[in-house]
Amino acid sequence: MALLELDDLTVTLNTTRGPAKAVRGVSFALDRGATLGVVGESGSGKSMTALAILGLLPEGARATGQVRFDGRDLLTLDEAGLCRVRGDRIGVVFQEPMTALNPLHSVGRQVAETLVLHRGMSAGASRKEAIRLLDRVGIPDAARRIDAFPHQFSGGQRQRVTIAIALACGPDLLIADEPTTALDVTIQRQILDLIASLVEEDRMALLMISHDLGVIAENVERMLVMYGGALVEEGPTSELFAKPSHPYTQGLFGARPSLGAGRGTKLKTIKGTVPELVDMPPGCPFAGRCPLTIAACNAALPAPVELGLAHQARCIRLDVALRAP
Repeated sequence: MALLELDDLTVTLNTTRGPAKAVRGVSFALDRGATLGVVGESGSGKSMTALAILGLLPEGARATGQVRFDGRDLLTLDEAGLCRVRGDRIGVVFQEPMTALNPLHSVGRQVAETLVLHRGMSAGASRKEAIRLLDRVGIPDAARRIDAFPHQFSGGQRQRVTIAIALACGPDLLIADEPTTALDVTIQRQILDLIASLVEEDRMALLMISHDLGVIAENVERMLVMYGGALVEEGPTSELFAKPSHPYTQGLFGARPSLGAGRGTKLKTIKGTVPELVDMPPGCPFAGRCPLTIAACNAALPAPVELGLAHQARCIRLDVALRAP
C-alpha cells in the first residue's frame, strides 16, 4: 500500500464569479521513501493540491474525492484529527519562511512547540532537542542562537529553521512547496542539498512542488505536470525530460534557456495566457493555447494514454504531438 494516495481529488473555490475548480480530478500515489515532484505555471493547482492534503484549504473551499495517508482518508478527519497528522506524520516546508515563522516567538520556541504538542516533551527536553535539530540543519552556534527571533536570521537560515520544524517529529512524508523561493542561487543549492540529504537519511517520502524544472530534475524520481488544475502528464523524471509528450509539457521544456544560445536569441514562449479558473474549458485545460487544438479538445478531459515506463499523458492528439520537432 502506498503511503499517500490521491483518488479523483477535486477542489472547488467560491469566487466572485461563482464556483471554480482549482484542482480537477487529480490522482496519484507516493510510496514510502519515494520522491515525487509537481511542476507547472503559477495557478496550475500545485500548491492547492498540497493544501488539500494538509487540510489547509482557503475558507469556503470544498474538496471531494479521497486523500489516503497510510490508509486513512484525510478528507474525512475533523480539525483535531488533522492537527494530529500535520507536523507529526507529515512535515511541511513552505515557500516563504518569513511568513511561515511567527515573528513574535524565538526560533527555538517554534521548533520546540512541535515536540511539546506531538511528543509531550517537557520544556527542558524539547529545548535540548530543538538545539540538536537546529544544529542538524546547519544553523551555526545553535545553542547560542536558539533564543533569537526570525528577523535576526538570513533568508537561507530562516528556511533552515522551517526545515528543522518540519523534521522535528520524524515525519513519514515531507512536503516542500517552492522551498527556494526568494533565495539566491548559492543558498538555493544549499537548501536543496540539505533537503535531499535529510530525506535520504531519514527515509522519508518527499513531495516537492516547484515551477523550476531544474529543481525537479535534480531532486525527484518521478514528476507530475499540472495545468489548469489537472494532471496533463506524469512519469519518471528522466523519461519526461527525454521525451516530453503533452503539448503543454513540450512548451514548458521549450521555454528553458539553453547553454550555447547566441546573443540576442529569444526564448520560446507558450502563446496566450492562463485563463481564469471559472473560464477553463470543460475539456483539456490547455485547449485554446495549444497549437493542436481542435473542437473535440473542448468536449471532455482526455483519459490518460500510456506511453510506457509508467509514463502517461492526457491528450487526444498525442500522435501529432509526438511527431513535433
